[in-house]
Amino acid sequence: MEIWQAIIVGIVQGLAEFLPISSSGHIVLTQKLLNISEPDLAFEVIVHLGTLVSVLIFFRASLWRLCQSLWTKGMKEERMMIFWLGVATVPAVIAFKLWKEHFEAAYENPALVSGLLLLTAALLFVPKFFKGKKAKIGLKSSLMMGIGQALAIFPGVSRSGSSIAAGLVSGVKAEKAAEFSFLMSIPAIAGGFVLTLKDRAEEMGSWGKALDSCLIPAYMWAALAAAIVGLFAIYLVMGLVKRGKLEYFSYYLIIVGIAGMIYWG
Repeated sequence: MEIWQAIIVGIVQGLAEFLPISSSGHIVLTQKLLNISEPDLAFEVIVHLGTLVSVLIFFRASLWRLCQSLWTKGMKEERMMIFWLGVATVPAVIAFKLWKEHFEAAYENPALVSGLLLLTAALLFVPKFFKGKKAKIGLKSSLMMGIGQALAIFPGVSRSGSSIAAGLVSGVKAEKAAEFSFLMSIPAIAGGFVLTLKDRAEEMGSWGKALDSCLIPAYMWAALAAAIVGLFAIYLVMGLVKRGKLEYFSYYLIIVGIAGMIYWG
């Protein structure tokens, strides 16, 4: 993979991971358009860790409070938030275990991915009709947002879009739903990292080979691009969520989805 191709994929990953437009769907379509073969283990891991850095930087204060709650009395709300994040992760784990083959098969079907982008476009209109009022996350909202995240294992369905929409339907305020959605991405990205290591370690031949591959300049440029652009994307989405303007992305997804279905269909 050339450096310029890696940077493009990193930029797409950074934008689409947090903008409600589906990172996996855009990565599939970008690779098809650029005729890039599936990246190896090191590339996938490094680029996703780049987007993870974006979340850690933006929510560093909230994450520090969550960590403090583990040894500080009187921070019950923060400890419960950790619990609800765990609850929200369960649906995706179960879904991946049960329907892993179906999820993976979707990556080979760009026409299907394009169609799922249209589904995401529809989900982004949810904030126009549901105005959450609750400031706290509970069992119902964490489960519903977790189900939304599980649906997003399909390439073309936005993780942030589907989980934020689910949070609003369950009655959570838009800003709180968005924050919880991004915090949910931490175990999701970390879990994907672990699964990638487990499933493809044999393909790499050895851990040493994997670590050597991580030093390739193209991979590092891709990770840097994903981290920087990802941070920008989080700022953008949080601002649009507060103003209730997520549907702006719907129009873009409708154009891309229809174009993709025509081109690959």
